[in-house]
Amino acid sequence: MKPETIPLPRSEEIVSIAPATGEAIWHGHTTDVAGAIAAARAAWPRWAAMPLANRVELARRFSNELRRVSPSLATTCAAETGKPLWEAHKEIENALARIDQATKAHAERASQRKHDSALLGATAVRHKPLGVIAVISPFCQPVESPISQCIPALIAGNTVLFKPSERASACGSLIAECATRAGYPAGVVNLVLGDGTAGAALVADGNIHGVLFTGSSHVGQMVARRMAARPDRLMSLNLGGNTPLVVWDTPLIEDAAVLVVQSAFACAGQRATAARRLIVADAMAEPLLAAVKRLADRIIVGAPDAEPVPFMGPVISHDAADGLTQSFIWLMSHGGRPIKHMQRLHDRLPFVSPAIIDVTDVADRPDVELYGPLLQVVRVADFDAAIAEANATQYGLAAGLIGGSPQEYNRFWSHVRAGAIHWNRPTTTDLPMAPLGGLGLSGNLRPGGYYTVDGCAVPVASAEMEQPRAGIGAGFGPEV
Repeated sequence: MKPETIPLPRSEEIVSIAPATGEAIWHGHTTDVAGAIAAARAAWPRWAAMPLANRVELARRFSNELRRVSPSLATTCAAETGKPLWEAHKEIENALARIDQATKAHAERASQRKHDSALLGATAVRHKPLGVIAVISPFCQPVESPISQCIPALIAGNTVLFKPSERASACGSLIAECATRAGYPAGVVNLVLGDGTAGAALVADGNIHGVLFTGSSHVGQMVARRMAARPDRLMSLNLGGNTPLVVWDTPLIEDAAVLVVQSAFACAGQRATAARRLIVADAMAEPLLAAVKRLADRIIVGAPDAEPVPFMGPVISHDAADGLTQSFIWLMSHGGRPIKHMQRLHDRLPFVSPAIIDVTDVADRPDVELYGPLLQVVRVADFDAAIAEANATQYGLAAGLIGGSPQEYNRFWSHVRAGAIHWNRPTTTDLPMAPLGGLGLSGNLRPGGYYTVDGCAVPVASAEMEQPRAGIGAGFGPEV
């Protein structure tokens, strides 16, 4: 039987443009936010009362629907973001894995626990859903990011308002269609299409019980300000970064160069965990940078389905491409030494080449997230200086060390401020079964990933006895 649907008022047209071609690939309409919230509120009591096993089964059916449409979803994801088709397929595989992990995470982190004592009864901890949760996701991972947040919220018994980036509306619509075909009741999964105005309306509405936001630190700070007067509403912010990658004392120069390129230029640098700053020992700077440049010079930049297969697609928009090239020029004019120039590769499309610039001599380097394939190099004399340089940021999402001894890695792990710290792995490494979050301007200490359920289920403690039994031992006089 086809699930019941609640028609929501529609308004302005919304169009998704493929950055690799400049063509419109999807047309839709912005959502009436108030109507979507009303639908989510109306559906919540029955959904929260549904047995957990039923909610888990619907997550499994949703996973099957995603798997069934994965070829077309990957094509849409690649076209809408510009990422290579192989990378889009990998993202969908990761998203499917996140669904299985969400079920395990709920059982591990939000299960019922009970301690019995014959005379004192039982102490129990159970979890209740928050209610209505807004999930606001970015364009860079338009499938994996929302699914990794929506599914834990749904399993916990919340209804969801899913607001994809306006640049990923086609992917968002396909995900919502899969939820409908999986059998989620009307009002449980509500797609909200629109620009930042729609997201702001969700955050400001008093009927929302929680917000799971993934995006830039700038927008995350606005979300925090809007919710500052409401401590009764949960807010989980997964924000951007100015990720440091330190290379230290390794003879494996070519391997180190591969890890640097993967960290800095995968997904055209459009990952919050992408390496923005390469911090390298003076003694090995020249051979390492030569190896990194040789590899970067070989990177194929092209459309998602181009031949030969590209490593990098375009950045998301002309504004993004212009901002990156202007930032490169600014760094160069303030003392930066170009190692590999950034170039616009197409007059009408936002293709840029990967760029590397030595900013060691740039005074007062801006602590900003340059969201794209622009790697800044800083040379340092000793390991203490490398750690200090890694921490010279207000962000704290990820950090990495390539090379070094186990003792140096322990020092690095202990002293560097970041929510994810890697050793001899790319900074963009996926971390299944692990939390995902950052410090400083990279988050609000409510990590997502495997810990997303913590922001979707409220622990409730109980003291319980099957029959009333009570006594008072002190403070009472004799009966009158």
